[in-house]
Amino acid sequence: MTNLAIYTSLAGGALIGISAALLLWATGRIAGISNIAGNLFAASSGERWWRALFLLGLIGGAGIYYVVAGHAPAAREHFPPWLLAVAGLLVGFGTSLANGCTSGHGVCGIGRLSTRSFVATLLFLSTGIVTALVVRHLFKVF
Repeated sequence: MTNLAIYTSLAGGALIGISAALLLWATGRIAGISNIAGNLFAASSGERWWRALFLLGLIGGAGIYYVVAGHAPAAREHFPPWLLAVAGLLVGFGTSLANGCTSGHGVCGIGRLSTRSFVATLLFLSTGIVTALVVRHLFKVF
């Protein structure tokens, strides 16, 4: 890992923590992306504005990175699109099953010392590790 990657990772983590804390402080809501995105259109008009702004901030942050860095983050070469689609569906299923995602449980839940979030995050990470091993060694996708 290069020094630049370390600094950008630290900056990204700090920005995620700050945005989660600001959202909790300003609205009393947890920054769980799956819940924010999943309820964007089902929410009342009073709830819809902050959800839309938060999601636009995620997209805008990627745009700012692109402008500052001069390039988009590297895409996974040689990664089959069908596998990405299957992965996306499985992530959606897991998010629904766990009543939240890594941002909700891993960032906000652990920050609130939630036992449920500790267990969910442990399961997310261990499943991710096993999945990476299977994809790399069984499917030979790097």
